[in-house]
Order: sequence, then structure tokens, then C-alpha cells
Amino acid sequence: MADQNYFEDVAVGQKLPPLTIAPDKQQLVKFAAGSGDFNPLHFDENFPMLKPMGLSENIVHGRFKYAQVGRAVFAFAGYKGRVQRFGVSYRGMDPLNKEITVNGVVTAKRQEGGEHIVELDVWTENADGQKTTPGTAVVVLPSRE
Repeated sequence: MADQNYFEDVAVGQKLPPLTIAPDKQQLVKFAAGSGDFNPLHFDENFPMLKPMGLSENIVHGRFKYAQVGRAVFAFAGYKGRVQRFGVSYRGMDPLNKEITVNGVVTAKRQEGGEHIVELDVWTENADGQKTTPGTAVVVLPSRE
């Protein structure tokens, strides 16, 4: 079981452990089956619209990246925590078989209504360091008290 973060142990500016993935065609076909997004832009290298769209290769589903950021947020919250709010926006395309890293940082923490709330900035970035899926999350962490 993963480590549990507690409110008292988290500091503003603390980074989430990075999560690096390099989605391949098989992963994206499986994701298409689960999500219902069978756009060939994501897995068919002969899709005729790639070149007119200025793409030399297939791109990762935006919702796949959203799911990976969600993995990192849920891992941060731990089994005793709770994700209160989470969202991202799609700001860049990531090619198939290239590394994508999910990162995050604690931006605020407070006690409110008896809950221990932590705010996060979260995102995916490509190998060039460009943020392609920025977002935010709010989690409720347990207290050691």
C-alpha cells in the first residue's frame, strides 16, 4: 500500500513525486476501448488527417493524460484522503511513444470546517518541459492529531 500523506507533514511548495509514462499504441487502443474515443488520430499511423493537421505521428488522448494526472492526485491523497476537486485543460499535444511526466506542487493548505485542505497545481509536461495539460486539485488529507 502506498504511503499516506498527512496534513501536518505537507508544506506549501512541496513537489509531488513525478510520474513518467510513455504511452504506446497498445495502451491507447485499450484506453479507446474503455473511454469510447476511437478517433484514429490516436492510434492509426496511416490516418489521412495526420499530415493536414501538421502532425507527423499519432497523439495521446487528452483524457488519457487527464487520467494520469488523476492517478498522481489520488496517490497524493492516499487511502485515507479524499479528492474534493480536480480538473485540467488541454494545452498541447503529446506524441505516441514519447515520455510524458506528471508533476505537481502544493500551493496552499488550510483548515476549514473541520477539514484539512490542500490545494495543488498539477500538470503533464513533455520532454521539452512544456506543460501540455495544466490543472488544479483540492484534496482533504487526514490529520495526525
